[in-house]
Amino acid sequence: MAALLFSSTNGQSPAVNLREAFLRGQAPDRGLYFPEKFPTLAPEEIAAFAKLPYHEIAFRVLSKYTDGIIPSDVLATLCRDAYNFEIPLEKVYDRVCVMRLDQGPTASFKDFAARMMARLMGKFLHEDGKQLTILTATSGDTGAAVAHAFHNVPGIRVIVLFPINEISMSQRKLMTTLSDNVRTVAIDGKFDDCQAMVKQAFADPALKHIPLSSANSINIGRLLPQSVYYFYAASRLAQPGEPIVFSVPSGNFGDMMGAVVARQMGLPVKKLIVPVNDNDAFPRFLATGVYQKISPSRNSVSNAMNVGHPSNLARLVAVYSGRIDETGKIHQQPDLAAMRRDLFSSSISDQRTRETIREVWNKYELLLEAHGAVAWRGFQDWLATEPLSGLPAVILETANPAKFPEEIEKTIGFAPDVPPAMTAAIKLPEDFDRMGADYEKFREYLIQRHIN
Repeated sequence: MAALLFSSTNGQSPAVNLREAFLRGQAPDRGLYFPEKFPTLAPEEIAAFAKLPYHEIAFRVLSKYTDGIIPSDVLATLCRDAYNFEIPLEKVYDRVCVMRLDQGPTASFKDFAARMMARLMGKFLHEDGKQLTILTATSGDTGAAVAHAFHNVPGIRVIVLFPINEISMSQRKLMTTLSDNVRTVAIDGKFDDCQAMVKQAFADPALKHIPLSSANSINIGRLLPQSVYYFYAASRLAQPGEPIVFSVPSGNFGDMMGAVVARQMGLPVKKLIVPVNDNDAFPRFLATGVYQKISPSRNSVSNAMNVGHPSNLARLVAVYSGRIDETGKIHQQPDLAAMRRDLFSSSISDQRTRETIREVWNKYELLLEAHGAVAWRGFQDWLATEPLSGLPAVILETANPAKFPEEIEKTIGFAPDVPPAMTAAIKLPEDFDRMGADYEKFREYLIQRHIN
């Protein structure tokens, strides 16, 4: 069987295999790699997941992409090693559950993708005898997850850019306290500035001598592992063949694209709810068919979602037979009727976010942080338009509330318990670089780091 190929959403670069797509991150034409054809799981294969542990489900899903690239026994070992923590599904009422993706080493859903990516990239580089610099921008949790996952992986350097005033202290300390092959850079700007600098570096001819790749969700290596927990949730909550509803708090759209990938592979999804914060470009696009990115992005309490132009919109539009480039220009309109059938999106203000944290705690004694609260409120917005009809529904909680103690305490009157890994990081000294949102200076920085 021929290896699966991945083509660029901009359509101007040659298709590549999984290994190349992983190691390149962004396509040379500035598009994003996406499978030319999705492998599918038969209904009976999906039904069998009900009796399997998470790492085994991960193996069965990911092996559909790695066939001919990674031996089965090696992939099985990597999955077992990467997924050694719990994925709680907390029943709230009826068949509505919250899936807590905050039990990994950096207390964020980003651990699911970063840990798998690090193991796969490390294996590819070891086989090739090559070095690679992972360049990534973070709006909150990606940086810490990537830094931890790739820390001391042979052959890899990590450089993480983050907006100095838009992430919490614990989010920052989970990455700025690492050293060795990890370097963090505080940017006096917004997440969109960090992301633009990273994308520019990938396309810069002056940096061709530096092998660069990304661990942001612009890398297909982030999306494929994130599709697994949608299969896992359905295996625990839905009957075989029964559709399920997911509500996914969305910023750069990597997490929700994991759900889209799962659906394209055969998972029955009745509705994918895609709530955003004040950065409401997507719900306006879904409603009107006119896309207008938000620049600069708006700063909201759900800081990991402060994205004015989601990179992964290119992939989502491609699924619906459209094309949008990295600047936000639509070259071909997607099938909006189909998008509206499958997706629902609303914008959740900071006031509604805080009210939701308070209401859900008072009613269910369920503690949500801001991103999970956006997902919960988005689910309620959708329920006002369509009945759930007794189907299972999953609201994603993407980060541990302890990452935002000041906000939680201000909203409901007490600080959440802090996981041990975060307690340890908070006590460690920080070490990071700082610069303005100036690409020329950043280019010099990369060249200097490569020389040293």
